[in-house]
Amino acid sequence: MAKAADNGSKRLISLAPDVWVQWVTQLPEVVAKEILGSEFQWISRETDVLVKAYSPDLGDFLVLNELQLRYNAHMPLRMRAYTALAQERYRLPVYPVLINILPPPASVTVVNSYNQEFLGLRAIQDYRVINLWEVDAELVFQEPLPSLLPFVPILRGGGEASVVQRALQLLRADPQLNQLESLLAFFASFVLDTPLIQQIMRWDMAILRESPWYQEIFTEGEQSGLQQGIQQGIQQGIERGARRQIIQVLQIRFGEINQDINTKLAEKNIAQLENLMASALTVASLEEFQNIL
Repeated sequence: MAKAADNGSKRLISLAPDVWVQWVTQLPEVVAKEILGSEFQWISRETDVLVKAYSPDLGDFLVLNELQLRYNAHMPLRMRAYTALAQERYRLPVYPVLINILPPPASVTVVNSYNQEFLGLRAIQDYRVINLWEVDAELVFQEPLPSLLPFVPILRGGGEASVVQRALQLLRADPQLNQLESLLAFFASFVLDTPLIQQIMRWDMAILRESPWYQEIFTEGEQSGLQQGIQQGIQQGIERGARRQIIQVLQIRFGEINQDINTKLAEKNIAQLENLMASALTVASLEEFQNIL
């Protein structure tokens, strides 16, 4: 069964793997040899993409790419665990990279290492952090970096309508990239008004009717929680909003959906729904999305 990473992060990186590994390692001589499986017996990490790379100076090594919608305080431990598992499985050095897509709340500090001491023993894991909101949008066009085209609106200097239109033209000109148009529209919703996005995209953007889906589901969950007076209400409201948004995306892209999809979505928790939203925006067909479910 396909995983979310196969239809989201992996698809983006596979568009130009050599350019991607050169960008994240900052080594122009590195080339990507293979995108490896990133599933391990002990943990399931659906947002990781593991690339086997080669450098004339370094030989073979692994680039571990973790694309995270929003950074959270658990990421350092997860980066430590996944890096160790990748190295143990493939017996190669690992260069771990955490790519944060959207800024976290102001109260959360993004760190680039895991460091713990217990009974005189230390556990340390460094990793590179790339915050997309700090990346210059012009870099995507100059390099070029096709894997980052859908993220242009949230990059530094990418929130202008003219820049989004430029990214859209490149997506539509390439058969490999044009299916990422809805992902570009989704991130544009964080910086542009819905009518302007509709004008740029020239298609019905019901998913962007009010605001980014994260804000919408949070508001719905918060209101539900207040009505019920318990934390469970917040969680249930968030999940309902997430399911509704996924269904809207699928309907916009593929038309009517069957009851089986509704039933299976009802069984998913919020973490699974987050991954499924990425899949809904990037899959090539409704059948492909059903396989992921």
